Amino acid sequence: MSATGSPVRQSSVRAHNLALVLQTVANSADPISRAAVAAVTGLTRATVSALVDDLVTGALLTEVEPPPRSGAGRPAVGLTLAGAGPAGLGLEINVDYRAACVIDLTGTVRHRLVEPGDQRLADPATAIAALSSLAGRAVALAEADGLTIAGAALAVPGLVAAHGVVRVAPNLGWQDVAIGDFLGDLPVTVDNEANLAALSELGSGDLPRDFVYISGEIGIGAGIVLDGALYRGTRGWSGEIGHIPINPDGPDCRCGARGCLEQYAGQEAVLRAAGVATVEDLIVVASAGEPAALAALTAAGAALGMAVATVVNLLDVKTIVLGGSYASLLPWLRDSITAEAGRRVLTAAWSPVQLQAATLGPDAAMRGAAGSVIRTLIDDPAAWLARRP
Repeated sequence: MSATGSPVRQSSVRAHNLALVLQTVANSADPISRAAVAAVTGLTRATVSALVDDLVTGALLTEVEPPPRSGAGRPAVGLTLAGAGPAGLGLEINVDYRAACVIDLTGTVRHRLVEPGDQRLADPATAIAALSSLAGRAVALAEADGLTIAGAALAVPGLVAAHGVVRVAPNLGWQDVAIGDFLGDLPVTVDNEANLAALSELGSGDLPRDFVYISGEIGIGAGIVLDGALYRGTRGWSGEIGHIPINPDGPDCRCGARGCLEQYAGQEAVLRAAGVATVEDLIVVASAGEPAALAALTAAGAALGMAVATVVNLLDVKTIVLGGSYASLLPWLRDSITAEAGRRVLTAAWSPVQLQAATLGPDAAMRGAAGSVIRTLIDDPAAWLARRP
């Protein structure tokens, strides 16, 4: 019986135990034996063995030969996640590019495709059709490797409501766009790009359980991680740090307000102030000490520091992870962010803000999208096994 008094179906018990076994293997740094899985989970060895057999047949686990040893007895066969079975497809559509990647169950990126191009020049149907074509190429490459795409997720720079509806993406010029209407037979979940990037960084780096990830692209978004989990807000729309007002009398923003952070620290604003065309160009001239570039980065850092201070004062987080173009520009942004945050964060004197660059760079969002598919597989392997012939 369950805690509510209703009977627990045998299939539910099996689904729970399948997930428990798969998660135990996934969380092990080294190959783990059936006996060790039984010890960790509390399940009997016979139960673990039967569940492992199902997971191996379903291409979720694979057996590996143990290293030779000199002691008595035969060493146990180890278990690891399978790298040749289901995979996740991560998609991203952003202001100046579209991208796709395939990640296998071990977290290895198997394929990565990026197509530059201003997505604001196309209507949503055209932009998503181009993304769908890119997704098709990624799926074909995965299938050529013997992988099966278990699901897809799409990262977008905007507010995403239920059923994959993008309520508003100011920098794309989108409003109330139902992604599923354009992707045909490809089922896909949709989420905010900064949220997915934050989850990706959480799973890949040595980060505390509380941090805010700030994505610096043409738009600026944030993923808020509290106690090891993504904080989405009441309607899933948290993290719009790019529209924190820096100057209420400042330049018009695409969101309809004035003086938003994006108008001072967004990629286009910084490049325009520095007089260069790309972030790569900006790094070159900043490294050479070009005054206009250094001034542009200092001003952007000061604006970003004001927004960071607002977030830290509100949420009481200590660590800020800078992603997107901010990761590579952090050496020139750090001092002005730190100075501005130091003046404005109430607790800065005894708990200064910690800044660090994201580890995954511009791929964080699409990798986070693919990773969300992998997490679903690991959390519910029974659903995957039920789909197999």
